[in-house]
Amino acid sequence: MSHSTVKVVLNGGNSVFKITDLTKVYKAGEVEVCALRGIDLELYSAELVVLLGASGSGKSTLLNILGGLDHPSNGQVSYYGNDLTHASDQVLTDYRRYYVGFVFQFYNLIPSLTALENVAIVTEIAREPMAAEEALELVDLRDRQNHFPSELSGGEQQRVAIARAIAKRPKVLLCDEPTGALDSKTGVLVLEAIECINRELSTTTAVITHNASIANMANRVIHLSDGRISRVDQNEVKCDPRDIEW
Repeated sequence: MSHSTVKVVLNGGNSVFKITDLTKVYKAGEVEVCALRGIDLELYSAELVVLLGASGSGKSTLLNILGGLDHPSNGQVSYYGNDLTHASDQVLTDYRRYYVGFVFQFYNLIPSLTALENVAIVTEIAREPMAAEEALELVDLRDRQNHFPSELSGGEQQRVAIARAIAKRPKVLLCDEPTGALDSKTGVLVLEAIECINRELSTTTAVITHNASIANMANRVIHLSDGRISRVDQNEVKCDPRDIEW
């Protein structure tokens, strides 16, 4: 298969992910859908990257492979030099459990548990977790810790989900449309929480969005189109989330 690729290079920083010629083909009966077409990419320690592109461009597929939720069809993905492409299910389970935090568009909180209890669940399986109260403090929700999800706004629920994701002190935070279900004012609060985590914990952070304005808060913006990287932008100055308009 021939394909064009754009190699993304950022000078400085330690390489966290190295992705080489990554391809993903989904098969449904006799139909094949090529979601990724030869991606070459490196992500670096403590950087905040935004993956930007239309629906179907391959953003979520790439994020799921980085997070060990899906396997590539071809190519290679390494995490700090460790091959994820051919890793066993147990290795990938441990990788997700100890090193990766996930934030999705929908919050997936347990309704019968308070905000604090929702976060504390993760700390029970982590190796060196932070206190659940500390995680909620980082997303500015300490005073709401005893509230149930039904008593919280959408933005507050998403920030609880972020606190849950970072309570295990992950090396990587992967966010798939974290503001997709929120209005702009509430979305800014969520973006502030993500930016804070990236800054305070030096967590390598990748955020999927179709909202071009959010790209201004990133170190780098990876544009995807039809399963390929079409362009890479580097922001010399990162925008404060409070200055983002959409």
